[in-house]
Amino acid sequence: MTYSSSIANRRQGYARRGVPSGTPRRGQNAVSFLDASRPLGPISNTIILIVLACLIGLLYLTQVTKTNSYGYTINSLQQQQTQLKDQKANLEVTSARLQSLERVSSSDVAKGMVSVAPAGSINQ
Repeated sequence: MTYSSSIANRRQGYARRGVPSGTPRRGQNAVSFLDASRPLGPISNTIILIVLACLIGLLYLTQVTKTNSYGYTINSLQQQQTQLKDQKANLEVTSARLQSLERVSSSDVAKGMVSVAPAGSINQ
């Protein structure tokens, strides 16, 4: 016996001896109004809850996956930033080495210059 058939038996009453099943009992109206909406049974409720739990789980997984992908993006950008900082430091060192006084004084342009001797003071 299923859940829905047991509910139907409770609503209609059990068969009595000697009385056809369609006749009303004593003290009962001859017209019965059946409810058009049928309530959901426990199995239907369980299935609906399982489906909702699966949907919530999928929503959670999509959010976690999206967060992880943002984490990977942030990590790669941080690595790129570290590499650029190292490259900048190396370029600054190279720039300082190329602009050093010794480098300038030993260049061809500096060798072609004439040294200036101190001139005498002007007396009046």
